[in-house]
Formats: sequence, structure tokens, C-alpha cells
Amino acid sequence: MGFFTEKRAVDPPHPRRVPRLEGPLTAEALGRAFENCVDYNRRAVAVGGNEALRMELVFLAGMVRMERVSDYVLRPLAQDRELGELGEAVAWEKMRSGALYSLSVTEVATLDEAVSRLIDGDCLLFFPGKERALSFNVGTEEKRSIGTPEDEVAVKGPKDSFVENLRTNTSLTRRHLKAPELRVAEQTVGRQSLTPVDILWLDGIADPRTVEELQRRIEAIDIDALLATGNLEEYIVDRLDTPFPLAQSTQRPDRFCYGLCQGRVGVLVEGIPLGYLVPGVLGDFLRTPEDRSENWMVAASLTVLRWVCLLVTLFLPGLYVAMVNFHPEMIPIRLALSIMAARRDVPFSALFETLLLLLAFEVLQEAGLRLPQSIGQTVSILGGLVVGSAAVEARLISPAVLVVVAVAGIAGYTMPSQDLAGALRLWRFLLAVLAGLAGLFGLTVGAAALAGHLAGLESFGTAYLIPFADGEPLVRQPLPEDKLRPAHLRSKNRRKQG
Repeated sequence: MGFFTEKRAVDPPHPRRVPRLEGPLTAEALGRAFENCVDYNRRAVAVGGNEALRMELVFLAGMVRMERVSDYVLRPLAQDRELGELGEAVAWEKMRSGALYSLSVTEVATLDEAVSRLIDGDCLLFFPGKERALSFNVGTEEKRSIGTPEDEVAVKGPKDSFVENLRTNTSLTRRHLKAPELRVAEQTVGRQSLTPVDILWLDGIADPRTVEELQRRIEAIDIDALLATGNLEEYIVDRLDTPFPLAQSTQRPDRFCYGLCQGRVGVLVEGIPLGYLVPGVLGDFLRTPEDRSENWMVAASLTVLRWVCLLVTLFLPGLYVAMVNFHPEMIPIRLALSIMAARRDVPFSALFETLLLLLAFEVLQEAGLRLPQSIGQTVSILGGLVVGSAAVEARLISPAVLVVVAVAGIAGYTMPSQDLAGALRLWRFLLAVLAGLAGLFGLTVGAAALAGHLAGLESFGTAYLIPFADGEPLVRQPLPEDKLRPAHLRSKNRRKQG
């Protein structure tokens, strides 16, 4: 049997080498670890001009700020004559205790730790023949500047958003939440990426069981690299056999901090400009931060509107197919005659028309997202107006189907969460197919299956159909009357105001 056609009975093992690099810590061993790396640099330094007392400086170009290396390490090292007149052991101890101009200095004793320090942006100092080094924090702080959230428009709230730098994101959180009870625990995920993942919660408010369970799930992730959102989400949620999101993501620090104040647990990941909040339930994905900025009656009305739009985007295409194919008596006579006249020359069934337009709608949306912004807007406009009008004039589709699909699509855009909107689009196809096969009976069966599916979902032990599961308010209450945190979060301190 050939090499490429051989079928293995079991998956190959996934061994973990601990330590990753073996042997004593020396500049030569470190050089072998970074062999064929053009950014690896070594430089000999005479301490205080004393050629008899020389050290090796090691750093990675691009990971350190060169002026910091020159000003904080090299200059005092070369110019301090008193330091050069000391013995090797005394000079080492003085540098370890703060003789150089660096905010932090750490003694490193293993190859693994030395490599990690170099990649984090430190530089290392070696005495020849010694199996240890001093690590100085001189890393570059190059990162994308804090801007406005692109996917979550801030109308009356703060305009800052998370970026790809983890420490910047934790600082944004602390600027909004100055309470000393804010806890930040860190774990490393990914054998090759070694990505820092921070878990944040408010001590005394968040449920300790949720914190422990989230820490356990993140610690159990054993993958090569954590570079995308799915690398984290699919490992911490309770179930994968659902398109509905079970962890809420946000670009906005104010929304993230409000979730922490409610008693939820947050996750921040190096390289991902998002914050995650768990548990995530259905009601959370239909609220926006602006709901707390608007008048409570306006916010409540908008929340009800989003729930109505959720039902419209899910059921309107299927309802149209069911009524046209199986239940024309449900349609007013004049409207029924108009629909029949428009469909007289259309060669396709109502189900095929609806599915074709729904698919075309998804294609146009995907094209608009993948193309450059200016071109994507043009493609969406041309596809929606020109192609749609041409298809109606060519009698390929009827005007009624075009209106129904357009209304359902626009209703889906009112969802604050794009993750939830994607799940609704998938179920919209399924409900339309069931309505085309069995009319209102099929649509009812699909709705019952959807309700049963949602009722069976949980996020960290919390029922997904909150607020329906425990009678919590569906819409925002006047803030002076909203005195308790949600019961489903099992907060240790439910009262949030006097």
C-alpha cells in the first residue's frame, strides 16, 4: 500500500517536550536555539572600559527598542568606571540589584525562560562561563493605536476599543474599573504561539465556580497555536452542535466592564482585539450598550423591536412559502390576486424562488465583506438594485419574493450580535425548506425544533433562554429601580445599588 494511501488505525501522538530546550544556559547555547535567525544579535561589552571584564549582550532585533538598549543598558555599562573596577561576582550583584537604568531586572537560569524573555522583548546579559543571565525589559511598544469600535458603533458611549495588545486591553479595563477587587489571572495557550490568555473577574461579585470552570477549560486547551477567535471559542463553550453563540464577544471596553460588574467572567487574548464574556445567554445578544444611555422607555421599545425583527427574519420567508403553496386562503383576496398575477410567467416554484434569493442575498453579503470597502459597497448596491430589478423584469423571480427576502434580510441587520445574526440566517433556510415541504405544519415543526434546541442549550450552567427561563425582565427597567444583578449569574453579591 502506498505512502499516501495508507490508512492509520489511530491518530499519531501529540507529545509535549518539557523542557523544550535542554542544556545549560549560555550565550552559545542560546545562539544554537536561534540558529539561522537573522534577527538574533550578540554583542560583546567591556564593563566600564575594562577589557578584562567583558559581557555578552543578546537581543532580537525588532522585539526591542534600540534606544532603550543603548541608553538603559549599554551606556551605563560602558561608562561606569567604578563598576568595571569591581570583581565579576560583585559587578553581577550590583547589576542585578539596580546598577543599570532599567525598570525591571530578572535573573534567568534556564534556556526555556531565556528564549521566552527574548521573544517578549527583553535583552540578556551573560558573563562568560556563567550558566545564568540577567534579563532587562527594553521591549518595543509598537502597536495599533486605540480607535473607535468598527463593528459596534458607539452613539452615546465611550469611543475607545480593544486592540491587539493584551496589556493595553487590561489597562483599558482598569481605567473603566478602578476597583482593587478586579482580578487578572493569566495562562499560556498554544505550544508554538505561546499566547497569553487573561481571565478577569470582580472578586466578591463573580461566581467562583464559573471562574474555576473557565480556568479549567482554558488550561485543558492543547493546540499548536491560538491565533484566531475560533481557537478559543470552540474550546470553552459547552456545545459545538449549535450555530448560536454561547460566549459573548465585544470590541468595547465599557460593555466588557459592565459585564464584569454584572457578575460575568471576562477573557482577553493577546493578538485578538476582542473581549469575551461568559456565560452568554440569548437575552445578552439582543442588548446594546446604548440601551443604558437612552431613555428607559426608548431603550425598552428598541429591545422589543429587536425581538420582533428576530421573529421576522426567521419566519417571514417560510411563512410566505407556506401561504403561497399551501394556504392561499390566509392571504387577503386583492393581495393574493396581485401575487398570482406577478407569478404567472415565473417558471420556478415559490420555494425555489425564495431559496434562490436567500442564497443570492448571502453571496452579495459575503462579496461585500471580502472586497475592499469602496468596491464592496458598490457591489452590494449593484447586486441589490440592478440585478434584482433585472431578475424581476426578466420574469425569473416575482416582486413579492424580492420584497419578502429584502425585509427578512434588513430585519436580520438589526441584531446587535453578528454571531447571533449568522445563526438566524442558517435557521431561516431550514424553516423555508420545511414550509415548502409541509406548509404551516412544517413551519410549526421547525419552530418547535428551534425552541427545543434553544431550551437544551446552556452556557456555564446557565439556561440559554434567559430571560424566559426564570422570569427576568425582557427589557430595560428604569435604572433607579434596577437594584439587583441577574439571578442566573449566581453573583455572591446581587445588590448593585442602594
